[in-house]
This record gives sequence, C-alpha cells and structure tokens, in this order.
Amino acid sequence: MRDEEEGPRWGPAAGGAPDALVVLLHGVGADGFDLIDLAPGWGKAVPGALFVSPHAPEACDLAPYGRQWFSLQDRRPVAIAAGADAASGALFAWIDGQRAALGLGWDRVAIMGFSQGAMMTLRVGLHQARQAAALLAYSGALPCPVPPGPGPAVLIVHGEEDEVVPPGASRNALAAIEAAGLAVEAAFRPGLGHGIDEAGISLGALALQKALGPAA
Repeated sequence: MRDEEEGPRWGPAAGGAPDALVVLLHGVGADGFDLIDLAPGWGKAVPGALFVSPHAPEACDLAPYGRQWFSLQDRRPVAIAAGADAASGALFAWIDGQRAALGLGWDRVAIMGFSQGAMMTLRVGLHQARQAAALLAYSGALPCPVPPGPGPAVLIVHGEEDEVVPPGASRNALAAIEAAGLAVEAAFRPGLGHGIDEAGISLGALALQKALGPAA
C-alpha cells in the first residue's frame, strides 16, 4: 500500500504515545474517511489507542468514485475468496508496519471492518501467525475457512434488514468461527439495513475495551 492510501488518523484521546492500534477497514465505494468518525466515540473506551483508517488500494470498478480492496464484479464465493486472498498480503504488511512503527505487539492491535472491509478483517485477522487481539466484523461475510483456535476474539454485528449483504452471511461466519473454537460474540440488529447503529457502536466499544484495556 502506497503512502497516499494510508488515509485519516485520530487519537490517542489521552494524548501522548499510543498504547494500542485500531485499524478501520471501509467497504466498497467508500474510503478511509467513511469510518474515521467512529474513532472519537470509541476513543473514550480505549483512550490510549491510535485509530487509522486506510484507503483501499484500488479504484472502485462498480462506481465512478471510492475505493475497493478487491473487485466484486464476480460475486461467486470462489472469486471473492481469491480476491480477499490476493489483497490480504499487502494489507497485513501495512498493518504490521504501522504496529512496528508504534513499538506495539500484535496483542495491542484490533482490526474492524464494514462490509467488504469486514471480509478483509476476517481474512487478514484469522490467517496470520501473528494475530490481533480482536476482530470486529460489521455487515460482512467470511471469505475463507477458519483455522482452528486459539485466535483473536471476534465480534460480528449485522442488520436483519441488510439489503446488500444478507445477514445469513454473518450467521454462516459465526457458525464457522464457533466450530473452530474461537471466542466470538454476535448481534443481529432488528430493522437495521446495511449500516451500523448505536447499539453496534456500543458493542464495538465494549469489545475494544475488553481487548485493549490499559497496557500492563
């Protein structure tokens, strides 16, 4: 990922050097600015965290604006899995570089994603020897098998009225992650479409606080 793809940053709320890193991964047709507004609220739960919201590396091929982690022109599961696989190496390396520059271990990193960003969160977060403390997947899907645990704590949140990504995609992800023996929590929000509501934001704050409480 090039410098121009790094996107906006926020925090730490407490000032000083960060004691944790939270990476926010946007969906198709958006960019890093789409999720950075979550940082001030979540920063109250993890005041030592730096929030980074990178722009995906590719121009969106479904719209004349925005970015994408990989193309969704072909939505067959095999094509989505291949796209996520291809994008995961550079994204993991970028996150690892951000972490190393801050002098933090992977146990002080959380990755959150929305929609296609949630797919990338699960792909990057579940398939590395060095694993983040927590993964937060909103309105997404699992693009890959789940290696057996142990692994990061996972939060899944999805709207029951999602018109873009069916909530069944997250139910399937939940079942696969549970079967692999990982710690996972899920919330399926009645009446919510393809978005994040206040309840989902609160659940995310709790997950971050649990995973990235004050560093020892």
